[in-house]
Amino acid sequence: MDIPVNAEVCCGDGLCGQSTYIIVNPVSQQVTHLVVKEKQAPHTERLVPVNLVKETTHDQVHLGCTQDELVRMETFIETEYIREGIPDYERYEDSYMVWPYQVPEVTKTVTVRHKRVPHGELAVRRGARVRASDGRIGRVDEFLVDPEDGHITHLILREGHLWGQKDVTIPISEIERIEENTVYLKLNKRDIGKLPAIPIRRR
Repeated sequence: MDIPVNAEVCCGDGLCGQSTYIIVNPVSQQVTHLVVKEKQAPHTERLVPVNLVKETTHDQVHLGCTQDELVRMETFIETEYIREGIPDYERYEDSYMVWPYQVPEVTKTVTVRHKRVPHGELAVRRGARVRASDGRIGRVDEFLVDPEDGHITHLILREGHLWGQKDVTIPISEIERIEENTVYLKLNKRDIGKLPAIPIRRR
């Protein structure tokens, strides 16, 4: 089973959003969650456990939950509003006075957004860079995942690589490590070019 990113996501009762990230445990090389951006405003992104992914195609993901159940799942982006003081206000207090003797607001509110990625895991998006042992070769298109245990079995390069439109399917054993924006491979570019194209069976 492959889990496409930037694909339509359907709940049991209809279209519910779009996939934006997959959450990966880089040690066990398991996919643990899919991030789904809701179709309805304000388009909240939700962390969906991977065991709810029931079926996929190249451009769709089908979840085993309803839209009402989706909106009750944990949010991916956490927003904080932090109040900060104006620096050196006390030194220039007189210059901040305005007619008729009103004291202006001496703090400002800063909006900070955090990705709520489970501890020790990474959020990987479609288009993350892929580097061979001798340099950059392309970007992540999809991961193939064993539906029985959630382990990644292959990485697929489909766009922006050296071999035209050929699907390049790289075994997980050839991935050295995964970081949020980059996947590092053990193979060099020449060896990657020799890899066979493996047919993808979507369920």
